[in-house]
Amino acid sequence: MNQDEEMEKGFEGARDRGADPSPKAQEEENQPRKRKSKREHEIEMLKTQLEEKTKQAEESYDRFLRAQAELENYKKRVDRERSSLVKYGNEELIKAILPVIDNLERALDHPTGENPDGLLEGIEITRQQLLQVLEKFGLTRIAPEGEPFDPSKHEAMMQVESTDHEPNTVVSEFQRGYFLNDRLLRPAMVSVARAPGEKQEEGHRNQDGEKSAEG
Repeated sequence: MNQDEEMEKGFEGARDRGADPSPKAQEEENQPRKRKSKREHEIEMLKTQLEEKTKQAEESYDRFLRAQAELENYKKRVDRERSSLVKYGNEELIKAILPVIDNLERALDHPTGENPDGLLEGIEITRQQLLQVLEKFGLTRIAPEGEPFDPSKHEAMMQVESTDHEPNTVVSEFQRGYFLNDRLLRPAMVSVARAPGEKQEEGHRNQDGEKSAEG
């Protein structure tokens, strides 16, 4: 058998076994293995990404739990401070007033029946001391006499004829008014001047300046 016959016989044997020795056939045979390898690579990448995202989620949840715990602790601390402020907020004021009470008690323990002027002087000193304490905490007295009547801080109790005061000017004070810093605690109760012969107003003036009868 010559060489050509041997090659032909080999091809026939390969065809009988179902094998195709061509490069195209071999490429087609390798395609499934390549696709499988690509899917495995994609699966591995997805697993890695999933692990990273899971780790990030766990870290985020841990930070959330810590932040929530810190917020709860802050709320408890604020509640304690607020409770303490309500309970002891006037501590400094009361401590400052205690010496005034001490002076009053000493005056009561040593009556000065034979010297009423001395008693009055002691009361006046104690009053001044108390006012000084309150002024340190923001109390301001309203001094209305001689000022134009101001309904934002004065309360008119009556009108009086006066030639010594301009109309609608405060003549006298019945009860003192006070501010606490910039907030009105109570208005000063005053009498207001009107010109002689002028008819006394009845009722009060509203914001538009018109009279409105009382009751």
